[in-house]
Amino acid sequence: TVKDIDGNVYKTLKIGKLEWMAENLRTTKYNDGDAIPLVQGDEPRSGLADGSYTIYTPSRIRELDSESEVFEAYGVLYNWFAVETGKLCPADWRVPTDEEWTNLTDYIEGDAGGKLKSTRITPDAHPRWESPNTGATDKYGFSALPGGMYVGDGVYTNIGYSGHWWTSTSDDARTFLKFAWYRSITFDSSDVKRYSNQRQSWLSVRCVRDQN
Repeated sequence: TVKDIDGNVYKTLKIGKLEWMAENLRTTKYNDGDAIPLVQGDEPRSGLADGSYTIYTPSRIRELDSESEVFEAYGVLYNWFAVETGKLCPADWRVPTDEEWTNLTDYIEGDAGGKLKSTRITPDAHPRWESPNTGATDKYGFSALPGGMYVGDGVYTNIGYSGHWWTSTSDDARTFLKFAWYRSITFDSSDVKRYSNQRQSWLSVRCVRDQN
């Protein structure tokens, strides 16, 4: 296990050459103790160029009634500016690069999304995937969760249907638009998809470190 600066404890596992968190990050502070600003759901995205986090609105989730329940079940969502600080993960841990995510899926080979997904589905208790949760075996104990995303201006989307995880790598071909790479897994596929998104969007984060 590993503990973040808030005292949250995460299970970990070793896949290939790296040790990965087996849960979505939910710290509200950087590892130097500075608070990460909380963005509320009704705040506009425009102009937000600092690190921040948000919690998926519980009113949009069946059977979860409070932000604390969402926090414990799915973790929180961070914009890429928080990732960019290099202070988001516990000491000696880091947000994986685009290459490290690629190495993970190459190591797993086929149906990487299914092998990484939690097998929990509706109507199990949260956290869970919506059916059919295609190909889910959680072979490695990674237990990928569908934490959805927040795109700003009050728009939370896809919890239960997809999980999205930042890499620490910017999309240099779209630098002028301020994009960065992330990985996505969905309820109806056993693949891991590679996309880039605007850095102002809020996605889940997993942390890694080199194996001891």
